[in-house]
Amino acid sequence: MQNSDEFAQLRTKFRKFVFPLTALFLAWYFLYVLLSVFAREFMGTRVVGNVTWGLILGLLQFVSTFVITMVYARWADRVFDPEAEALARRMGEQK
Repeated sequence: MQNSDEFAQLRTKFRKFVFPLTALFLAWYFLYVLLSVFAREFMGTRVVGNVTWGLILGLLQFVSTFVITMVYARWADRVFDPEAEALARRMGEQK
């Protein structure tokens, strides 16, 4: 199964979806870390009351994690899993 063209296409489809999302999240995370280290004045700027940009961007880290998880789960349910299950059935029939 792992040597089949269909499996290779499925693996490529998975990587084309997951790797860019992972890279985007890591870039966003490292931007937050770099801002925390090199833009302390900006991160400490109060926006409303005692709420600073650092707090807002930190909370957005959690939000982005949940959004990426929901996007992946939706994509997997609608696109990837049905194709993987169909491939598994076809491979099972070929035995």
